[in-house]
Formats: sequence, structure tokens, C-alpha cells
Amino acid sequence: MLTLFPEMFPGSLGYSLAGKALSNGLWSLETVDLKTFGLGKHRTVDDTPTGGGPGMVMRPDILAAAIDDVHKGDPAQGQPLIYLSPRGERLTQQMAHDLKDAGGATLICGRFEGVDERVLEARAVKEVSVGDYVLSGGEPAALILMDAVIRLLAGVVGDAAALESESFESGLLEYPQYTKPQEWEGRAVPKVLLSGHHGEIQGWRKRKAEDITRARRPDLWDRYLARTEDE
Repeated sequence: MLTLFPEMFPGSLGYSLAGKALSNGLWSLETVDLKTFGLGKHRTVDDTPTGGGPGMVMRPDILAAAIDDVHKGDPAQGQPLIYLSPRGERLTQQMAHDLKDAGGATLICGRFEGVDERVLEARAVKEVSVGDYVLSGGEPAALILMDAVIRLLAGVVGDAAALESESFESGLLEYPQYTKPQEWEGRAVPKVLLSGHHGEIQGWRKRKAEDITRARRPDLWDRYLARTEDE
């Protein structure tokens, strides 16, 4: 993790299932303070945008020095080098699975107006976005990406089967969930869930997942239909 604020990590990932998994050695995190590679007395890492404009831009020589130090001269190292950026490829569940299978990644957390384009090109950095909005820095986005990947690691989630029915795993949003009491404020748990008939329950859950996806995420629904037709 390359960041100007290493103290922001592991943050929320130090708690609950991810925190327990961290303590048990199921995943690990190394933070590198970009200011270590800064210039001069004040460890400067940024400069004004060439051509004018507001804000500051992270210098390519500073970021490249940090990347090369971490990768010890091997920019690929068999694992992705990712810069969290709103213009990047959208983070998806499939991407989370791919990163899990890669065995790790080096994440770059930007600040200011971003980083010099040349270092992204020279070090073959992949840009990833966690959504169509702008954050004050890459650190919150990095925590989101890490959380999505860590929970897929073996042993992190107690019941691995629970992962299979979650939103996006099948291309659909998740079906509605219920628990006790069976009636609450005049609202009853659907009778089919009390029937004990597993086939009917599974059918109901699939129909509900399809209905919710069709209504709330037409883009996902279209992709789901295309995939099922191909199969």
C-alpha cells in the first residue's frame, strides 16, 4: 500500500471478520509512506499542474521510486499494480475474485489532483474505480477494494456457502432475507420460507432475485439475460 497516510490502515479492516483474519495471518498488509521518497526538508511529493490549473499533482519520480523500492526492480512481480482512480475500470465481484486469485496486489492511493500520467504508463499501472463519485483520496477506496477481496479468502467467512448466494455472485442482486419473529408490525415472513420445502424456497429466492435485479439494476439484468441465453 503506497500512501501519504499509512496510519489510515488497516482502519475498519482491523475489526470483525477481516480483523480476526488479519490476526490469524490469513492476510497481511504492508504500508509504505510516500513521504519517505519526498524531496527536500519537507519531503515534497507533489508540484503544480503543467499547463496551469488548480491543485497539485503527485510527481512521477517520487511515485516511481516508491514503486521500484517495493517491487525491487521487478514492476510486474506477478501481482497487479493498482491506482485507485475515479476514471478507472469499475470494481466488480469478478475483479475481486481475480485479485484474490492473484495472491495480492500493490495499491496506490492518490491525493490532490492525481498523479503524473507518465508514471502510470511507465509502470503499467491499472486504474480501478469503486464508483462514479469523487473521494478526498485513494485510501477509502483502497479499503473498499481490500474488503471485497479479503472476505473471499478461505477461512475469513465462517460459512463459505454464504458467499455463493450474495449479490453479484450469480449475476443477480440478492433475494430478500427474513428472520424471527415470524410477524412484526403487521408484516409476516413469506409462508414459503416456513414450508420446509427446499426446492420451493430456492425457486422463490431465485424469482425474487430476478425481480429485484430487473427493477433496480436493468444493466445487470440485461447482462444476466445475455449470459443465460448463451448458456
